[in-house]
Amino acid sequence: MTRSPEATRFVLVAGTTETARREGVSAAGADPELLSTTPPADAELLTYGRPVRTDTVPVSPTGCPTPALVTRAVRELHEFDLAIVDGGLAEPTGAPTVSVGAGVGRDIGEQDPVPTAYGAFEAARQYGRELPTNELWLAETIPGGTTTALGVLRALGEDAMVSSSLAENPIEKKEAAVTEGLAASSLAAGDAAGEPKRAVRRMGDPVLATLAGLATGGVESDTAVTLAGGTQQLAVAALLRHGGYDGQLGLATTSYVAADTSADIRASARELNLDLTVTDPGFNATDHVGMERFVAGEAKEGVGMGGALALADRAGIPMEDVRDRFVKVYDDLLGEDIADSMAPRGGDAR
Repeated sequence: MTRSPEATRFVLVAGTTETARREGVSAAGADPELLSTTPPADAELLTYGRPVRTDTVPVSPTGCPTPALVTRAVRELHEFDLAIVDGGLAEPTGAPTVSVGAGVGRDIGEQDPVPTAYGAFEAARQYGRELPTNELWLAETIPGGTTTALGVLRALGEDAMVSSSLAENPIEKKEAAVTEGLAASSLAAGDAAGEPKRAVRRMGDPVLATLAGLATGGVESDTAVTLAGGTQQLAVAALLRHGGYDGQLGLATTSYVAADTSADIRASARELNLDLTVTDPGFNATDHVGMERFVAGEAKEGVGMGGALALADRAGIPMEDVRDRFVKVYDDLLGEDIADSMAPRGGDAR
């Protein structure tokens, strides 16, 4: 096992938005229970390698697991320091968490979907500023989060498009939800430019507010910040840029997000002046069902998967080792005996 330098800290923000209940924008919409159970389960899987207080491992009906299993596999090979922040959990988790006062996010179509945004941002900012680390990697887990990320981008006047955990990106449904949200908040696209906290309160979710606060606190204390994830993290980057930060900011994602032609993350990263890292885990080298579904375009990213892969690559850990450990984690949790007693769940729904 490769021990991570003490100067590196990985922070997962876990939370919920009622936007995920909208039909067709997220896999969670097909099973409302996923709205509340996936984030606490992801936190437990990343912390302990297994469910603790929750009773399921999030897996899609086709066998695609939550990306938490990939990040966990990397953590077993590269023991990075970890912290979990409660960014609006609807259900408790067995993982130890830091509270920043974030409440569960309401539907994007309401006038004030994130009433705790300002307080959560400031508390997370203080936490990020005081963390004893030189390098901060920020990850998320929130069903429905790509739709609220799109809402924030449009409120700020940014043209970037978001990806999806679904193989086919339901762009029209997400755009319709954003249009409804802007109308409910009496906003036109770009009306919140230069007002990041207003944008996330009126069109976002509590995880975005928390991530933006953490990242802001980090850069204020001269900590190197990398946003570990996909297109949701573009919204976090945009919030920082509209808050006046024009310094170095990293984005680490997977090859599956980068290959999504419905959302050109490379172009968006250039527009926001981000240092983009794309890592390919090489899941096409095997026919294991868990890897096949990622290759087919499901999940793509989440729970810091891209960041974890980037950390492994930087540490010189071969992707073959990551794949082997992922298979062990997947089979231990979702092997025949467990799978027979556990109905498949709806996966990492974003």
